[in-house]
Amino acid sequence: MDANSLLSPQMRSLADVRERNESAWLLPTDGVRTNHQLRHDMRHFDDADEVDLVVVGCGAGGSTLIQRMARRGWSVVGLDAGPFWDPDRDWVSDEAGSHHLFWTDPRVITGENPVPLGSNNSGRGVGGSMIHYAGYTPRFHPSDFRTQTHDGVGADWPIAYEDLRSYYADIEGELPVSGEDWPWGDPHRYPHRPHPVGGNGEVFLRGAFALGITAKVGPVAITNGRFGNRPHCIYRGFCLQGCKVNAKASPLITHIPDALAHGAEVRANAMVTRIEIDQRTGRATGVHYVKDGVHQFQRARLVAVAGYSIETPRLLLNSASDRFPDGLCNDFDQVGRYLMVQGAPQTAGRFDSEVRMYKAPPPEVSTEEFYETDPTKPYRRGFSIQTVSPLPITWAEHVTAQGHWGRALRDYMADYVHWSCLGALCEFLPQPDNRVTLDEQKDSFGLPVARFSYSQCENDGLLMRAAQSVMEDLLRAAGADEVMTINRFAHLVGGARMADDEQHGVVDADCRTFAVPNLMITDGSTLPTQGSANPALTIMAVAARAADRLAARPPD
Repeated sequence: MDANSLLSPQMRSLADVRERNESAWLLPTDGVRTNHQLRHDMRHFDDADEVDLVVVGCGAGGSTLIQRMARRGWSVVGLDAGPFWDPDRDWVSDEAGSHHLFWTDPRVITGENPVPLGSNNSGRGVGGSMIHYAGYTPRFHPSDFRTQTHDGVGADWPIAYEDLRSYYADIEGELPVSGEDWPWGDPHRYPHRPHPVGGNGEVFLRGAFALGITAKVGPVAITNGRFGNRPHCIYRGFCLQGCKVNAKASPLITHIPDALAHGAEVRANAMVTRIEIDQRTGRATGVHYVKDGVHQFQRARLVAVAGYSIETPRLLLNSASDRFPDGLCNDFDQVGRYLMVQGAPQTAGRFDSEVRMYKAPPPEVSTEEFYETDPTKPYRRGFSIQTVSPLPITWAEHVTAQGHWGRALRDYMADYVHWSCLGALCEFLPQPDNRVTLDEQKDSFGLPVARFSYSQCENDGLLMRAAQSVMEDLLRAAGADEVMTINRFAHLVGGARMADDEQHGVVDADCRTFAVPNLMITDGSTLPTQGSANPALTIMAVAARAADRLAARPPD
């Protein structure tokens, strides 16, 4: 008889939680926030070893795949261009001291509406962008997977929401996620109850109530109370600079430690420069990378790329060969196309009483009332709204964008505690000419840098203006006597999207490239559309599903 069957239902439930979230118990109990011994003792492979799987990038998608396959007993190596972060040593409660968390290598941006790259949409180091994301983890809606069929825009996915439902629930449990019962999309519950609401959330709830708009607390991947050896949230408001106490989930403290405990190796500061292809068979044989100035090659039976929407297309294009002269997997000119950002305008409102919007996780309260297409509106699809709570330097950027300088800027900064701020996520549509190509400029490794061209369509602009109008109405309804909006952009998806065939995408429904049978892509670049939701949870769910499919049908 299984010993677990002798336990009470409550004890079995706790045992299941601990098994699923082993990483929460792998953290030290002496106040140190990194298991240095686990990293020191992790398994090490030689470059000459043909490992089962090498994964390029250790962010949301890469880390999930590494952890899933390591738990199945595969020999797995993860390579990341950035460092293996130590929250005690590397993270500070200082905006200016946190810029090293962002990918700031040279990139060229062009197009009619060029998108700045860096702190708002890319990360560097093990954990990827989830190190400095706000912790907001909503699901996509069922409608996101059929926008072309139902709304006449975007693209249909080769999978449906139902294919991801169980994976959404799994990842929500593994992070874990806190929030109120969610009424939108596919209504569902979260593992942890919602966090207490601070001043910014109270403003949002007050305005939403006055206008008859449903708003909910959460969902955030922040433990509500102590969880294993992870401490509770201290509501310091520095989620976007890295959670120093490890209350906010990121792969660095969830899936990567679990992967190491199950035999995976993670090599930090390892910049992958090229995927090697056997020119006779057309199969991937491993990856070239540079670590500590030394050029190396890791052999592998299977290669997975998870460098996100700029670096993944760039790596494929830089891996051109006689067999793939226009770039790896680019026979039909699909690599780098359909790259999307989300419109992310932020609207601030001033109140006579103090708000102190920084005293809580930035995304406290949100609404998805405007997520779906409204046939009475002149645009298709929609937007979501959440609290955003910029810290002082970001707040100064918000103010200067209005043209305030000198004495006026100092006055607005001194008034910081009286302001509340909301942010929208607008679903910008995929367009083929919004894409990554290679520029003539070279980086420090001698590789052509990414050239990212982006232009908005009419629908994008209409959504931005509609979201601004709703946010201004919310703040005024809550009692704001002044409002101001800054237009900005957030998140990246697309660039190597999944499709039914290679004429319309780069990977299939299981994240396997059409062109190379043992090459996968498991990051946000595979998403055909982006919805009005932060993409991290969906990226992890897609990667978890791909891992299951890979285990059931490994390449020959």
